[in-house]
Amino acid sequence: MEQKRVRMGIIGIGNMGSGHVKSFIEGEVSDDVVLTAVADLRKSRREWAKEYFRKNCTDIVVFDDDVSLIESGLCDAVMVEIPHYDHPAVSIRALEHGLHVLCEKPAGVYAKQVRQMNEAAKKSGCVFALMFNMRTGAVYKKMRELVCSGELGEIKRVNWILTDWYRSQIYYDSGDWRGTWDGEGGGVLVNQCPHNLDLLQWICGMPVRLRSFCHEGKWHNIEVEDDVTVYMEFPNGATGVFVTSTGDLPGTDRFEILLTKGKLVCEKGKLECYRLKEDERVTMFTTQDGFYRDSGEYERIETEPGKNARVEVIDAFAGNILRGTPLVADGQEGINEVNLANAIHLSSWLKQEVSIPVDEDIFLQELSKHRAVSKRKTEVKEITFFQ
Repeated sequence: MEQKRVRMGIIGIGNMGSGHVKSFIEGEVSDDVVLTAVADLRKSRREWAKEYFRKNCTDIVVFDDDVSLIESGLCDAVMVEIPHYDHPAVSIRALEHGLHVLCEKPAGVYAKQVRQMNEAAKKSGCVFALMFNMRTGAVYKKMRELVCSGELGEIKRVNWILTDWYRSQIYYDSGDWRGTWDGEGGGVLVNQCPHNLDLLQWICGMPVRLRSFCHEGKWHNIEVEDDVTVYMEFPNGATGVFVTSTGDLPGTDRFEILLTKGKLVCEKGKLECYRLKEDERVTMFTTQDGFYRDSGEYERIETEPGKNARVEVIDAFAGNILRGTPLVADGQEGINEVNLANAIHLSSWLKQEVSIPVDEDIFLQELSKHRAVSKRKTEVKEITFFQ
């Protein structure tokens, strides 16, 4: 008998998980999927869920932990919305139990974990997808289209200043795991920037080497990095700079891609395209004007706003399970983003240039050193933002 709806469970109903709960209850998701259960280790979050469901007259079941939900038989699929280090174990447990998995970013803290998750998915025959919701943005899809088509030539340089991830101290103090090496596995690179690192490699391809500078606890009372600058080199010789922070106010989000036939500039959700009359590599050696300037063409590319990006990922996930329609990002694609984040951390730790992918054993050795001296917070102000 053909399955008509995917029964979804949400494991972890903190900041992200509770937002997804509301998307289901408020009817934002498609009819392909229905929320049937949630789970959280914290009594306060379970009580919030029970009261919220009571007010909305639903019979969604609330479980004390992921195992109970996974083994309940109430779900065909789960969304994993818990601290980063726990993503692999819980995702693999669900896959081995025959459940499809949509995992929050990052898939894991290090690449070896993500590889194990994909192996479990392949063995189970279940769908394994990632919450890379920024890929649904019309601006980024258009940038990828223009770059990958070759219409603007080859990439020469990539610059992304991404400092509008501002977080106050209370954000880091809202969980004992936040801002710690043992609890979170990193800072802005692991928590906020997985989306952007994914977009960077999705649009421009993976760099082959980089040198980075990660400042730990520069702006906050935390163990992990909150200010990062990276220099990158790509296979064709193109170079790039990536700058990010959770301590800049006001912040900047400006993504530039310079190509041999033009330039793309994305800022504040707007995309501008500059098209040269001819390839710059031709102009360089043929023009007789030592101060040449290309008048070219300028275009502000208009894109249609989409719906809730996270809802788009959920809908695509359900559609893939039911009809085989495309995912926004499958589990295999999570490895590139994690490899990039691992390389940035390792380069800064070793104070040297590294090639990508990095040696997984060396990365784990260095990460373990940081975890060995990491301390969970003893005084926590439990707050769920976006509730």
